[in-house]
Amino acid sequence: MELQKTPLKNCFIIKPNVFRDERGLFYETYNQQAFKKTTGLQIDFVQDNQSVSSKGVLRGLHFQKGEMAQAKLVRVVKGKVLDIVVDIRKDSETFGKSFSIVLDDVEHLQLFVPRGLAHGFITLSEESIFSYKCDNFYNKSSESGIIYNDATLALDWHLPKEEFIISEKDLELPSFTEVFS
Repeated sequence: MELQKTPLKNCFIIKPNVFRDERGLFYETYNQQAFKKTTGLQIDFVQDNQSVSSKGVLRGLHFQKGEMAQAKLVRVVKGKVLDIVVDIRKDSETFGKSFSIVLDDVEHLQLFVPRGLAHGFITLSEESIFSYKCDNFYNKSSESGIIYNDATLALDWHLPKEEFIISEKDLELPSFTEVFS
């Protein structure tokens, strides 16, 4: 596996070793020893989640607060998404900054999202299967988020707004300023 840094501290792009031949391909999606050796981080993932979305489905920006905060290792099993993270660690030099990456089933890149980052994605292909590992269990009372179209963050979701499919719950999320002022 190869590690590429992002502008956000401890947020990494992980490029797995993909082996291709006439039969197809094989790659290891996660190996705790290799992850620790490559990143220097000891992360104990305890929950795996998967979503299936059609084109234009926008999920996010989500995060868990306090003791239930989650680090995530995200990847696309099928399709193509634009993945966006926002640094919400108040003591970070990149507080309020964002990073985005296209994840797909061709390059098989993964993104490690440390605790303290809000996370969201939008499906760019006709359908996506999005999979992620979490280092903490989901806790409904700790969930929070930031509205996808926050004026302060000014995120580019790569699709026209008319194509967005967003849950009522995500449409009611507060602004960045409302959460962090």
